[in-house]
Amino acid sequence: MIVRNGLVFGADFKFEKYDLECNNGIITDIAPTGSLSGEAVDVCGAYVVPGFVDIHTHGCVNCDFSDADSKGIEKMLSYYGKNGVTSVAATTMSLDEETLCRVMQIAAPYFGKKGYGAVLRAVNMEGPFLNKARCGAQKPENIIAPDTAFFERLYDLSGGNIRLIDLAPEMQGTLEFIRHVKAFPVSVSLAHTSADYECAAAVFKAGACHVTHMFNAMPAFGHREPGVIGAAFDHADFAEIICDGVHLHPSVVRAVFAMFGKDRLCLVSDSIRATGMPDGEYELGGQIAILKDGRSNLAVGGAIAGSAANLLNCFRNAVKFGIPLETALQSATINPARAISADSAVGSLEIGKAADFLVLNSDLEIINTYIGGERF
Repeated sequence: MIVRNGLVFGADFKFEKYDLECNNGIITDIAPTGSLSGEAVDVCGAYVVPGFVDIHTHGCVNCDFSDADSKGIEKMLSYYGKNGVTSVAATTMSLDEETLCRVMQIAAPYFGKKGYGAVLRAVNMEGPFLNKARCGAQKPENIIAPDTAFFERLYDLSGGNIRLIDLAPEMQGTLEFIRHVKAFPVSVSLAHTSADYECAAAVFKAGACHVTHMFNAMPAFGHREPGVIGAAFDHADFAEIICDGVHLHPSVVRAVFAMFGKDRLCLVSDSIRATGMPDGEYELGGQIAILKDGRSNLAVGGAIAGSAANLLNCFRNAVKFGIPLETALQSATINPARAISADSAVGSLEIGKAADFLVLNSDLEIINTYIGGERF
């Protein structure tokens, strides 16, 4: 199949008038418009962009990866696909070991499998190695110090698919944990932490390279006490931001892109089961969250509880807030793919990569989604 006459967002992060050919689920050619022959779909100048990669999403449509439910996983993957997200990192929470083991076992058969919508590419372990003082919507009773044996049990049950581990750097045993997991294909992310600049910088130097939902559940960025954000600016490979219009002010979104540049930021949804659902009460990690007018807060304590936005919403918000279209696209596609080491397969439109792409109109609305070269 050939997608003809599109404005293709290429691997150089620029739009060009190209045709895109795919066969057997793979991109096989990208060439100037009109130079490829064969069965074609004319998109009439619409944007052709890589499918979005959400590396921090707990759930949607009243389902959560932590439910350890195969039907729920399939329902979520379908929702993601219909909303432009073609690759996902299933994100867990601070739960007891028995529950997390079951989550990994149920999810394991879905990694890399096509036919459900979005493709499950990885696990993002958000907890339980966090700081109770910054637990946010994480249940404090389940938070523990970093434990290598605990991690290895979950890693094996996931089929070796954990790619991100979120932890608070000030927790006892963090440096030893980081040194241990260097033997695994995982990245350590700073999250739910009270660390100061010096503590965070030491952990980055030891091997951490990522920051979870930056600005949230961590000290503010101060001019004398820059904290985790300052250390991330100096040392991190990637940092996540939730651009749902609730977690960060638009000015902060513009400022952080100016600080970190286009190559290091990952737009994430941090979506919960309330995403795609009406206002009401929803379970989140053993607690009740109340969704009202697009904002989710814990029923007890009132902390912001994840997001009710999907990554497509966050991407559009970024553009609306003043981020250049090309930069926002990069932060929703190749940057998160690189952060979970999936960029050899997804994240950009290149020959040999998965034929996962979106056709968008000038208002950034989805005309069509293709996953593995098939219209979804």
